[in-house]
Amino acid sequence: MSSQLHSERTDSVIESRSIDVVPESERHGKVWHQGPFWFAGNFVLTTLVVGFTGPTMGLSLGFSILAVVLGVGFGTFFMAFHANQGPTMGLAQMIQSRAQFGSRGVLLPFIATVFVYVGFLVFDTILVAQGIGIFPEATWFWYPIIIAVSIVIAVVGHDLLHLIQRWMTYILIAVFLVITVFAVIHFPSADIAAAAPVRTAGWTVSGFLVQFSLAAGYNISYSVYVSDYTRYLPRNSSAPKLIGSVYAGAGLSAVWLMSLGALLASYIPDADPISTLRSVGDMVFPGFGTVAVLVSSIALVSIMGVNAYGAMLTGASAIDGFRPMKPTVRLRVVALVIVGTVSLVIALAIPDDYLDSFNSFVGLMLYFLIPWTAVNLVDFYLVRRGRYALDDIVDGNGVYGRWAWKGLTAYAVGFVAMIPFFSLSFYTGPVASMIDGADMSFAVGLLVSGLTYFFLTRSQPAKLAEEEAIRRSAVEFGLDEH
Repeated sequence: MSSQLHSERTDSVIESRSIDVVPESERHGKVWHQGPFWFAGNFVLTTLVVGFTGPTMGLSLGFSILAVVLGVGFGTFFMAFHANQGPTMGLAQMIQSRAQFGSRGVLLPFIATVFVYVGFLVFDTILVAQGIGIFPEATWFWYPIIIAVSIVIAVVGHDLLHLIQRWMTYILIAVFLVITVFAVIHFPSADIAAAAPVRTAGWTVSGFLVQFSLAAGYNISYSVYVSDYTRYLPRNSSAPKLIGSVYAGAGLSAVWLMSLGALLASYIPDADPISTLRSVGDMVFPGFGTVAVLVSSIALVSIMGVNAYGAMLTGASAIDGFRPMKPTVRLRVVALVIVGTVSLVIALAIPDDYLDSFNSFVGLMLYFLIPWTAVNLVDFYLVRRGRYALDDIVDGNGVYGRWAWKGLTAYAVGFVAMIPFFSLSFYTGPVASMIDGADMSFAVGLLVSGLTYFFLTRSQPAKLAEEEAIRRSAVEFGLDEH
């Protein structure tokens, strides 16, 4: 039996589980909690920025919102279906991938995931410092404090993150309901339209496709840590209710905030999240803009804790594939301090005018995650149908092996198929160029990787060794075999 399964649970405030299996005796929480968790997790300033895209490309407000709704609806579908893996397996999201890629073969998506986490931590740190608005140029002071707070939240772990996100949902709804109602009434009025005419020409194919692809890809990117926050739920949690709760929370917040971003960008030239939100809030009454920005900044610090937590789990899983580690509280603290330190160094080193290039780097890392989510979902729902040997996933030398050629092949084929569709600041694929830079690579990667993996695995039954390991695992964890 893998040593990871026997990490001691403590009664301290700090969560003791990390990359090990959460036993049924420690399961808790309610399915409906997932709704507010993902609502607040997606209701951040970076989400607002996504909605600026359509209007800046000449797309009308109505078509911009339509592209947002369709894109979010599509992307959230894949993200939400990862939710059911948590209570079924009791494992963090990325370590489950060992069953498809092997304990060492999964290294590439693991590395990409950690880079994405760190990338968002850096970008969010810069935004929060700007949002605080008090000596924002003193980055040497604010950046360490902001990152330290997010790391402390992540050290305490799962339950604190859920609690903060749940309460932030109520606060965010109250503040942004006022902002949204005011913007909807105020900006389309005749006087405002005459003073600041709508910047858009109406319909553009490229604008619609770019807005759609950004909205879809944005929510797909959340796939890498969905079951990190559902793995403590009881195993018999309703799958439809759980998936629906995650879908509703992440989908509604993205549609709301991206649509608000589209509205603001349609009437405010060169809109940016901090100054635009502050100025619009102050139109409601003086000082309310500062309140809105501060609330948004607090929410961003919370999601930084979520990102740091995910980086810790994924990084530990990657190292454990080569050098087995016992998932102690000390390990999680050390791993999170490393994540925070790396994020701080990058945030201090990167000038503001390099943010566009840095975002392209984060986008490039996301390309490495699209084939992963396709293979992972196909394996869970269509191939193994939720039946796994949990202790063998945690044990890098178990029946799933170190290198799983079927998963790796499907991953590689899907990634290569995406390349002509890439759209980055430093590279635009030939197909993306034909559609004016619209990045539809995510749809290609999902389809090609998923179909390739299904084709490679559909006709081969589970090996006897895996079946025996599944039965042994079911006995070990007191699970009903099905």
